[in-house]
Amino acid sequence: MKKFLKAKWFIVLMVVLLLCACVVLSLVPGSPVGFIKRPVSAALSPVQSFVRKSGETVSDFWAALTDGMAVRQENQELQNEIADLKYQLTQNEEAAIRYEELKDAFHISDTFSSYDIFGASILSREADEWFSVIRIGAGESDGVVLSEGQSYPVVDVEMNLVGRVIETDTNDSKVLPLLHEGFAVSCKANEVNSASLLVSGDASLKQDGLCMVTDIDENAALAPGTEIVTSGDGGLFPEGIPVGVIVSVDDSNPLDVTATLRPYANIGDLEDVFVMIPYASETDTASGNEDASAPADETTPSETSEVNSDAS
Repeated sequence: MKKFLKAKWFIVLMVVLLLCACVVLSLVPGSPVGFIKRPVSAALSPVQSFVRKSGETVSDFWAALTDGMAVRQENQELQNEIADLKYQLTQNEEAAIRYEELKDAFHISDTFSSYDIFGASILSREADEWFSVIRIGAGESDGVVLSEGQSYPVVDVEMNLVGRVIETDTNDSKVLPLLHEGFAVSCKANEVNSASLLVSGDASLKQDGLCMVTDIDENAALAPGTEIVTSGDGGLFPEGIPVGVIVSVDDSNPLDVTATLRPYANIGDLEDVFVMIPYASETDTASGNEDASAPADETTPSETSEVNSDAS
């Protein structure tokens, strides 16, 4: 019997039965177990409060952690969305600017009604872009077809002279810019009955973004600030294309007055240019003039070949 009473399972069973009896008696109103339970509950109350608060703290920490991760992810998504919207806004602004530029280009056709105008984007921008041949995105497939001995004026959206086409391919063309030492154009002051002069690229001036002005008539009253436009002599460039403004005049030798000119067009800021191709009758006339004699305002075919070979 003593061994039975000392058995572990018996002790456990008795403890469980005792606890069950206490629980049942505690449910009975007026039971003495309630009075016994009060001091125990009072002693265990701080422990229960600590456990409850610890559980709430852990729960709050976990909730804050998960909420923080969700907020961080949401912020990242919002930042990505804002970046996309900014990019789209920038693209739309650029598209709007280019649309306005192209819309403004219609006045080129109005001013030079005997020319077809072909828009093209600049494809190559080299470090010495003003001085090297420039490649544009318009070629024979776009209608820019260049016969031997021909050349076409190239202007910007404000009709300022940029250069001239010297070679065409299927999808692109090469343009000789105004500052290139192989470029020359017959010009005049933008005044009534002004004498013609020659604007050309110069190796010593191109680093400063300037052109040389020569063949100045002794009666020409050139001064800094004088606007220079094409004269129309030679048949390649029509009369009246803005070229640039006189920067300085050297009249130390009255028999050889020279000047420097700053072009209006700035290729570094350009995205689009416009090729001016005369109508068929105009082209035939220009070709006839070129066959008769090489005009003073453009490079001869042999010189063009040298420029093209240098560009290649």
